[in-house]
Amino acid sequence: MTRFGKFPETTNRALAQEAVQVALADAGITAAQVDMVFYANAVAGLLTGQEMIRGQVALRYAGLLGVPLVNVENACASGASAFYLACLAVGSGAAEIAVAVGAEKLTHPDKARSFAAIGTAVDQAEFAALRARLAHDNGPDDDGKRSFFMDVYAAKARAYMAASGATAKDFAQVAVKNHRHAVANPRAQYRTEVTVEEVLASREVAPPLTLLMCAPVGDGAAALVVCSAQDADRFGASVRVRACELVSGRDAAPGPGAVERAARAAYERAGIGPGDLNVVELHDAAAPAELIEYEHLSLCGPGEGPGLLSSGRTALGGGLPVNPSGGLLSKGHPIGATGCGQLAELADQLRGRCGPRQVQGARLALAQNAGGVLGEDNAASVVTILSA
Repeated sequence: MTRFGKFPETTNRALAQEAVQVALADAGITAAQVDMVFYANAVAGLLTGQEMIRGQVALRYAGLLGVPLVNVENACASGASAFYLACLAVGSGAAEIAVAVGAEKLTHPDKARSFAAIGTAVDQAEFAALRARLAHDNGPDDDGKRSFFMDVYAAKARAYMAASGATAKDFAQVAVKNHRHAVANPRAQYRTEVTVEEVLASREVAPPLTLLMCAPVGDGAAALVVCSAQDADRFGASVRVRACELVSGRDAAPGPGAVERAARAAYERAGIGPGDLNVVELHDAAAPAELIEYEHLSLCGPGEGPGLLSSGRTALGGGLPVNPSGGLLSKGHPIGATGCGQLAELADQLRGRCGPRQVQGARLALAQNAGGVLGEDNAASVVTILSA
């Protein structure tokens, strides 16, 4: 991983190249040994005008010219989707070594353009009506100070409050926990602890969300090297992919949503249950999402998210630390890089390389990365299970 943050002078190319070079060096291989590349990016076309061949341009000077390269765009799940494809390529025998890389340059001199780009991850035929309905509930955003997706998360938060009894203070506690974790992560965008009072007193974005309950705009990249199980010893690979499941949303269809379906498929393929996990990185683009995803991942029962959080079990030192990296709230959320960043964190956890934020004895890890909105569901969701 690169550091995540706001880097006005950098480019997608610089970020992607740095991440790939570090990943190859960490794996002890050269670019010449890579058989296939999957490059994830979500909004470069909208913010820089670079469309069609984003990955070829970003990795032009990374030593990967001529290697089969697939550009992957799947909203906030782009990075994990690239990893999913890398696993398919290696698992099928099409590649001996594949690289998944996610990179995003999301900061822009005009922040409203960044927010507008993020807001395209919804059915545009319904966008105007949906935005009008959410603006009625959340208040207008005439000055472009929030992402449309914070309106979406605010609506989900209110529904979750009604269903579970969660309060704004519970959401603030999520932000407190994840900011505390990020203090020990040198690659996190924000490394400052906050209090419940500070979170609640920060600027209201869309009720009940305040600024410190929302993932920041930022830049960054992360890359992962995938090889076959047969070649693991030869390449010194010590982290095994037990499952990587990608599903698409089903709008308002009855039954479980995309995250739940991806999680169930991943647990089944890995042959484990949620009680076997040691560490989790999940998609907390807004603080309430962490509590909601506790339940979707079956880490607790319906309505039990606030209780699981208050028990201390999901904090470092607890039985199942969640987002020891700081999560999207504090580590940062450069959209196309987020899924790969989660997996880089978990690979480091399973290799015992996380220093003060290390989850002791971590052997089984889960990452959950979701993106976009399709009616009442996430448009895409990826759940990955790794083991040491």
